[in-house]
Amino acid sequence: MLYGRNDEQARISSLLAGARDEGRSGALLLRGEAGIGKSALLEHAAELASGDAGARVLRVTGIEVESGIAFAGINQLLWPVRDRLAGLPGPQAAALNAALSGYGPFGDVPAGRDRFTTGLGVLTLLADLAEDGPVLCLVDDAQWLDGATAEALLFAARRLAAEAVVMLFAARDDAFTGTGLPELPLRRLGRDDAVRFLVEHGVSRDARDRIVHDADGNPLALREFGMTGDRLPDGPRPLPVADRVVARFQRRIDELPDKTRLMLLIAAAEGRGYMPSLLGAARELGVGLEDLVHAERDGLVEVSGRSIAFRHPLIRAAVYQGAVAACRISVHQALASSSEDGDCRARHRASAALGPDEDVAVDLQAAAERARKRTGYVTAARLYQQAADLTPARDARAARLRAAADMMLQAGRPDEAEDLASTAGTLTDDSAELARLGRVRAVVEYERGNRPAAARMMVEHAAYAEPDDKAAMLRTGASYAWVSGETPALLRAAEALPDDAVVRGLAHLAGDDLTHGVPLLAGLVAVARAATPEPAGAAGLDEAAGLALILGDDEAALELAAAEAARCRLNGLIGALPGVLRTQAQAQVATGLHADAEATLIEAISLACDTGLPSGDWRLSAVFARVAAVEGDESRLHEMPERTDEALGLLELGLGRYDDALRHLEAVHHRYSADAMLAVADLVEAAVRAAQPERARAPFDRFRTWADAVQQPWASAIALRCEGLLDDSEEAYAQAVRLHEKATRPFEKARTELLYGEWLRRARRRSDARTPLRSAMEVFDRLRAKPWSDRARAELRATGESGSASEPTAPVLLDRLTPQELQVVRLAAEGISSREIAAQLFLSRRTVEYHLYKAYPKLGISSRKELSRLTLEPSTT
Repeated sequence: MLYGRNDEQARISSLLAGARDEGRSGALLLRGEAGIGKSALLEHAAELASGDAGARVLRVTGIEVESGIAFAGINQLLWPVRDRLAGLPGPQAAALNAALSGYGPFGDVPAGRDRFTTGLGVLTLLADLAEDGPVLCLVDDAQWLDGATAEALLFAARRLAAEAVVMLFAARDDAFTGTGLPELPLRRLGRDDAVRFLVEHGVSRDARDRIVHDADGNPLALREFGMTGDRLPDGPRPLPVADRVVARFQRRIDELPDKTRLMLLIAAAEGRGYMPSLLGAARELGVGLEDLVHAERDGLVEVSGRSIAFRHPLIRAAVYQGAVAACRISVHQALASSSEDGDCRARHRASAALGPDEDVAVDLQAAAERARKRTGYVTAARLYQQAADLTPARDARAARLRAAADMMLQAGRPDEAEDLASTAGTLTDDSAELARLGRVRAVVEYERGNRPAAARMMVEHAAYAEPDDKAAMLRTGASYAWVSGETPALLRAAEALPDDAVVRGLAHLAGDDLTHGVPLLAGLVAVARAATPEPAGAAGLDEAAGLALILGDDEAALELAAAEAARCRLNGLIGALPGVLRTQAQAQVATGLHADAEATLIEAISLACDTGLPSGDWRLSAVFARVAAVEGDESRLHEMPERTDEALGLLELGLGRYDDALRHLEAVHHRYSADAMLAVADLVEAAVRAAQPERARAPFDRFRTWADAVQQPWASAIALRCEGLLDDSEEAYAQAVRLHEKATRPFEKARTELLYGEWLRRARRRSDARTPLRSAMEVFDRLRAKPWSDRARAELRATGESGSASEPTAPVLLDRLTPQELQVVRLAAEGISSREIAAQLFLSRRTVEYHLYKAYPKLGISSRKELSRLTLEPSTT
């Protein structure tokens, strides 16, 4: 019976009932101090699940000594259901097979595998198991999970939706933080519940008050103090409850025979309860299982045929902490010699080391490499750090700390990477190693948003790097420099890397050399498009899509980004997908596919959050900012973490605040990219409307030069529109409208039509003005571009037209759907099965069908068959 936990039990019961009755999934983190009753609540959940809920129960308990073994927790959790791996999509099955076979050779681990694919495999496997009934996953002592397991389980937990899977985690107060899961803190028991507990356990009335005071509401303390009725002297500064409990355990342990204490210490140092290692070390030290009889009778350990388990982690802590150092070292030495597993042997050798030891450091480095090959980057980083601590030579220690920093970057932990790199930098004067450390610091600066500084650092440190490192650093530095407008760094990178066509092309653009830069980059885009196989593309397509965006080649950008997204989905490359989706969303916004862009961006942000990546990526925010600016949503735009001058200028222009628009647009970086050039075109309109056309002449010349170079119809049309604004030329406007008919970018087309219609109305040609104004209004309405739509509607009314000019048109069918419903519906309409859609969108089959079930009524249909009769492709004109 649990005392004082009615609310907590009700919360757990609700989760399980939702899975059983409605197929809902859920996750919850129970948090509290040692002994507060987290494990008891998990056990209560297991009893409920296997009883009324009829659920399958899977368990894993974090083991402190296994926190350095990648995927040790996954082995515990999924080993009983490993036969179900064959039914998973290929990349997911490969990832989980690699995780579950991690104690053996690593030759079968897929090269370049994404570290998040394992988490996706966990999600899919749990969802598949739930096809047979609800599934409950219990994760106890989560603070001691190895990093790779924690990452995989949290990925799965964050993406739960409609699979009938419940995941319950339990962790101590000061650990396993930043999970993104709902939390339920466990309070200490009140006096009445504590007294009821003691009465139930037969504690005398005389002892109750004292035990209640000493235990301070901690259930484990109540139990332990109530067993004997004795108390511990507190002295002037009372110990925390957990420390008092440990002290109580240590007193009980001190009363045991010497051989029993030694056998307990072997079990505590081994930590996993793995019998072969325990017995091998025990034989070497002259003890055996028979020496545990007293500890079993005293309720300190439980011995089964295959393992030894402490009744509570604090008992293990009491055993280990209460032993003298010499005994602990002897035990670790014996465990190292008896272990057949390289990772465990390295851990015990490290624990037995009395000082720097290169031989032990080499063992730890080998263990770190094994973890790295299995994408256990946090585990690898910790092992490299341990190896560095035991490394005698300063330069070698610095190299291992730098390797640890590299692993932390791979794990998405830039702050920890910087700390490791800073320490390493104090240990070495080697120029190549300092260059590698500089690369780590540059990446950290970029992740923090200091992009120009990151570009300079990367390029400067590349000068001292080894040849194998130099090219990669220069390429990365050039990319940083381009997006931040740090032209000097980009030019230096191109000078040092003359054979790299991408860097050279960007440098030409940055140096105002469009004659060489545009054809070079356009040629790279053409080669990428020609080489794109179906259906999933080839590596490097995201870079080519980015180049297409720079050149304003919308068709190529859409095609290449879609192909790269498909490749990432097919191969389970989840970590790379947010960046690819950002590129895809930029192309979708440019071509007026705002609903699709919103769905793409929301998926990107969701994946970024679910994988622990920075969800506030400035480039994702910048795409959202462009949409908010088009829609005139001032409050939404100003709430965004990244409000670019391009977006702010467009917003002010749409709202008619021309001086403010001009101020923002003149601050835009002088770069020859489609985004920057669009801002130049906006600047021209703002300057003319602010009656300051002289401030637009030089920017317009720059835009026209760029438009002539890229030869995109939409860019040429906008150049004519700007000419019409500056010269008050009907012919320029008319040519621009005709050219827009061959172009993408409906928003820009509608703006040109609006300006032309305004010009015609001012020329008293009201009938002629109505056609472009109607067309503009319809596009603005579809794009929800309210300020622009209001202007077009006002102009139409000024021509004497009413009716259609008075109210916005009805929303298109797809606007009724949520972003995720839109994604699912589009794929289902292509005839793709729910299971295949789930694999593409990193969801479960049940979640896909849930979204379809919600979408059908909104679309006025009742089944998948009817989707084929609907028009789901929006117009881009």
